[in-house]
Order: sequence, then C-alpha cells, then structure tokens
Amino acid sequence: MGSGISKFTCKALGGVCELVLDGMTDAQAQPHFVAAQQEILRIEHKYSRYRQDSLLSRLNQQAGGEPVACDKETLQLFAHADALYNLSKGLFDITSGVLRRAWNFNAQNIPSASQLELLTELVDWHAVQHHDNNVRLEKAGMEVDFGGFGKEYAADRAAAVLLAADCRHGYVNLAGDFRMLGPRTDGSPWMIGIRHPRKQDDVIATIPLIGGALATSGDYERFIEVNGKRYCHILNPHTGMPVTWWQSVSVLAPHTLVAGSYSTIAMLMEDKGLEFLQLSGLPFLAVDQQGRYYQNQANAAGLYATA
Repeated sequence: MGSGISKFTCKALGGVCELVLDGMTDAQAQPHFVAAQQEILRIEHKYSRYRQDSLLSRLNQQAGGEPVACDKETLQLFAHADALYNLSKGLFDITSGVLRRAWNFNAQNIPSASQLELLTELVDWHAVQHHDNNVRLEKAGMEVDFGGFGKEYAADRAAAVLLAADCRHGYVNLAGDFRMLGPRTDGSPWMIGIRHPRKQDDVIATIPLIGGALATSGDYERFIEVNGKRYCHILNPHTGMPVTWWQSVSVLAPHTLVAGSYSTIAMLMEDKGLEFLQLSGLPFLAVDQQGRYYQNQANAAGLYATA
C-alpha cells in the first residue's frame, strides 16, 4: 500500500480523538499513533476527576487535610491555572468544578439558589495553597478540576510526541480542538471546519491551517433545555449559573492550550468577551445568542505558518 493520509481514532477524555498523518503508509503511521494515544491516556489517568486513583482525585480527597506532593508537570499546570484566574479576573477558576454536584446535564432540573450558594462558598482559588512541591486544598469539600484545559493540554502533548518523532504533516483533533503538526506533504493546508453551534452537521467556517491550533468553546457540547431556555456546562464560578451570552467562540493560537483557554475565558466574560478577544490579538470567530458573527482575522496569516 502506498503512502497517503493515515487516520486513527480512539476514545479519550470524554470524547473522540482523531490523529491524522500524511505521507506515510498505515503501517508506518501506526507506532506514532500508539505513542500519541499513550500520551493522551497518561494525562487522562493522571488528572481525570472520574478516576479515584488520579492525582487530582487524591488532592480532592485530602481537601482540608494534608498537602499532596506534586511533580513538575502538575505544578506547571497549577501555574497555568493561576495565570488564567488572573487573566480572567477570577472567572476561570479550577475550583469551580465542585458546582457539578448541583448541575446534572443528563436530567431536566435546575439547582436551587440555596444549593448553588452552598457550593459557591467552596469555589476559592486563593484557598489552593502551594508550598515547595506540595499543594493543599484549604477547605474541606472543595475540589480542583483541570477539565477547563486538560483536553487542550493533552492535544499539545500528543502533538509534541508526534513532532519529536519527526511527524511534520498532520494534526491532532481532540474532540474538536485541533493542534496542527504541519501542512500536507504537498505544502497545501488542511481545511478545518468550525461546527455550527445550532446545526450539528453544518459548519460556520472552513479555515486553511498548516500550523498552530484551533479550539472552540460553546454552549452546545453539554446542555439542558428547561421551559425553552438553554443551560450549558460552562458555569460562572461566582453565581454557579451557566453563561448565556455566546453560542460559540473559536480561537486560533500557536498552541491548543492557549486557544482553548482564551475561548473559554471569552465565554465566561459574556458581554465583555468580545473586547477581551480583540485585545488578545488572536484570530477568532464568535457567535452570540442572536446568531451574529464577530471575527478578527488580522493576524491569521502569520499563525498559519507556525508549526
């Protein structure tokens, strides 16, 4: 079989992961796919809130008790969380995962104000203590959750594994967040579609990419509708209520971690999200609740050329 486009899919981090390489036979691509998948699964096993043996689960179990020793990778992710907290003026808070105790997006019920009030008292980034290599959650019952950027971090790490093996033509697609390795073997870009937030099988834009990353946050991934109103999984940490301003926000950046973080912060900032995106200088495409489009592609050409 001649070389061409090879694809590999697997389930990871609650979604579908697609790995694509150009210029290789399936047999040549297979060990690279396995290595990238193993890196994604390593991150899932280490940080998943759904695994009792994960590092974050151990941290959460120790909340209000003894500190937990963390390695360099984990401390760097906590440093990233701190930067996002400051960048978002407190709206991107990895201790807000505790709010999922009240929100069940598989059921048609809205939490009471008293439920949310009790839980928002446990949302407190400043109660995450760092001493040397130890991390401690000060309040019993509080939690940390890397769900706001873990998928994007995994996409970047999988891409790093592939790039280290000299895979320069392809991309990682982790549940709709893309990290490009480089153009197709003939130098042409990959055409990446951005999903329509209200029409599952439609796209609102198709973007030519040879490098960088594209990530989208939206109100259509996990949500419920009650009495005609949509409640999505992106929650304001101060009120415990879902955001309502944007249908979706897509951002282009050099790395998926950056693109995903900025798109999520824009969702959390609601009516102030557009100014935040414009000040970032990053190319973006956003859709508000009325279906109006906003974009900035001024710097896109430079981004496409970064692998």
